[in-house]
Amino acid sequence: MSVATDHTPTTRGVVEELLRRMGEGDPERIAALYAERSDWKLNWPQDEHGRPATPWIRHRSTRADAADHFRELAEHHVPGRAGTEIERFLVDGDEAVVLGEIRQTAAATGRAYRARFALHLTVEDGLVVRHHVYEDSLAVARAFES
Repeated sequence: MSVATDHTPTTRGVVEELLRRMGEGDPERIAALYAERSDWKLNWPQDEHGRPATPWIRHRSTRADAADHFRELAEHHVPGRAGTEIERFLVDGDEAVVLGEIRQTAAATGRAYRARFALHLTVEDGLVVRHHVYEDSLAVARAFES
């Protein structure tokens, strides 16, 4: 467990800033809060052929990957028809868990969906080094079905 100094932002501060930037939607500014290398996983069933309808849903490992994730996410959803409700935000040392619900509309189908999520983050030296998402993958997949 690292200790915050006068120059190192706290875990809560980093995650609050990350959530704020996610709300603003600028992929480069969001990615700037991630370490150059990070452990990024999404709790989705593995598929050897990938998911063409949901390409943003995959494991990542770099700051550039993080920016790509948020760009791809935006490209596949209808602008202005999204929202996130944060229900709980828990912090224990370097670890944070954010619980809530996302609301989005799939650009390809026009279907709106809601998905509950848990986001587990680890912050070290003021940067996110772990980003694990557990979400209602069935709700997302159904919104993108042809």
